[in-house]
Amino acid sequence: MQKHPQVGWRTFLVCVAIPVALGFLGSLVTRGAIEGWYRGLNKPPLNPPAWVFAPVWTALYVMMGIASFLVLRKGLSHPRVRPAMTFYAVQLILNAIWSPIFFNLQAPWIALGVIIAMWLAIVATMLLFRPISKAAFWLMLPYLLWVSFATYLNAGIAWLNR
Repeated sequence: MQKHPQVGWRTFLVCVAIPVALGFLGSLVTRGAIEGWYRGLNKPPLNPPAWVFAPVWTALYVMMGIASFLVLRKGLSHPRVRPAMTFYAVQLILNAIWSPIFFNLQAPWIALGVIIAMWLAIVATMLLFRPISKAAFWLMLPYLLWVSFATYLNAGIAWLNR
């Protein structure tokens, strides 16, 4: 695999730091609603305990960052990298806005629309990552699976609390 000469450790750290930082900021913004509003909601079966979410999301954010690095190290001049990174950015933005919509606005139906759009953007990202880096594709798979599960939880909460 040929890598771009200007993509090194600094780029790696930035690639990992961006999703981790967005996730951390999201947790800070939504913490109060999680302790209050969310706790009182009816939840669907298989809803995990609250402590599970932070370590799972942290691991997923790190894997997403590594995946983006593996794609970026081909260089932005590679014809497939820009479209792949555009969809990566779209899914990351959708990920960042989901928590405030769900928790702060207390709008699970709107959040369901956002998470479905995020799921589609993740699939598109993975399909665009695959020809560039199979490892990047596979690093995104746990994220897709977790967002699939989160979509089930979001839909269940929306339905059970209508």
